[in-house]
Amino acid sequence: MTPLELRASLGLAGVYALRMLGMFLILPVFALYAQTLPGAHSHTAIGFALGAYGLTQAFLQLPLGMLSDRVGRKKVIYGGLLVFAAGSFIAAWAPNIEWLTVGRVIQGAGAISAAVTALLADLTREENRTKAMAMIGMSIGTTFAASLVLGPLLARYIGVDGIFVLTGALTLAALVGVKYLIPDPAVSRFHSDAETNTQRLPVVLKDPQLLRLNFGIFALHAAQMSMFVVLPFALIAHGLGKAHHWEVYLPVVIVGFFLMVPAIIYGEKKGKLKTVFVGAVALMTAAQLGMALALDSFWLIVLWLTLYFIAFNILEASLPSLISKIAPADSKGTAMGVYNTAQSLGLFIGAAAGGWLYSRYGTGGAFGFAAALMLAWLLLAITMRAPERVKTQMFHIGEAWRGDASTLSTRLAALAGVKEAVVLLDERVAYLKVSQQHWDEAAVQQLIQETH
Repeated sequence: MTPLELRASLGLAGVYALRMLGMFLILPVFALYAQTLPGAHSHTAIGFALGAYGLTQAFLQLPLGMLSDRVGRKKVIYGGLLVFAAGSFIAAWAPNIEWLTVGRVIQGAGAISAAVTALLADLTREENRTKAMAMIGMSIGTTFAASLVLGPLLARYIGVDGIFVLTGALTLAALVGVKYLIPDPAVSRFHSDAETNTQRLPVVLKDPQLLRLNFGIFALHAAQMSMFVVLPFALIAHGLGKAHHWEVYLPVVIVGFFLMVPAIIYGEKKGKLKTVFVGAVALMTAAQLGMALALDSFWLIVLWLTLYFIAFNILEASLPSLISKIAPADSKGTAMGVYNTAQSLGLFIGAAAGGWLYSRYGTGGAFGFAAALMLAWLLLAITMRAPERVKTQMFHIGEAWRGDASTLSTRLAALAGVKEAVVLLDERVAYLKVSQQHWDEAAVQQLIQETH
């Protein structure tokens, strides 16, 4: 990476992490706090308030990403960060559950993820974009793990309302960072690997393999939100004060992370990604069934949470990789856009359904809902087609190139090890899916140079 690319990648990963921190920090403490507010007569209201963020996020992230193509990336990011900060301050001030819900809705309306991804694509070359996206992915994963530990600790000293204030302040700091630390792109154009193309939506939405993965990310995050409506109360019921909940989260998150790494390496290197994936879904199913049927002691909670975080970390890491392998070469951004929307819908529906079920049927109802989602996902995962051992590569074809895109696509696809090739003249890029082991990058570069 050039210094500019590294600066853009690290800076935008930091912006993304600060924004996600606002969502993750409150997860382990939100339900207990919301219960103390006027109007929180049932867990239904608590679950709706927790998940309201995901509803507006789901509806606005793709439109705002497309808006950034028209008015500029940074303008959309500035607006989204200001909206998110405003929602955070409203949630901090909220005198009742209704206003807390309003704050969460406004937070979700600051949906900048698609615009951030598009800006990152503007600021990185094709050959370095996967590394840049990986930095954002790592920042999200690290933020989530840290938040489960920091949330209860911060709530002890500054309260949940203080966490919302801190979130708003960090968001404003991120806005300053975008202004002064993130470079302005010299050229801003559409990128099929990072943005949603509405013309490609029918292809993505009709692909049964992609639909399986979209249901999977929906189910995974629906179960997560349902769990965090219930789990804090279960820990308190077994004698663990809310200020000490981090003592449970810290070891299970660490175990989940360290067992995730070898599982993903084995799946990718040995071509066993489906085996690892199905195994993780089965493990997640066992964890949710265990929580639904046997949550009778503190140590059973620890056991099920350990299994949960092992499975969760593997699935969070493998799902984007599967999307990249399965989606058509020129539709990766569109497939990821649909995937992210399904994830946000899962956040809302999981929290709302989990709260409603907990109000009526207790922990068994909420975790039974999650277990049913996992069982359905397990059936879909078992019957999915094993992904090819491929990776996506992008090559710039030069601003002065005026050849026939279709002809070059055909010639590139005929090279050894190339499974799929699409040349998009308006993006000045060739998207290729190539064998992970047997392909000749030099031959691709030479063919592109010959056609100039």
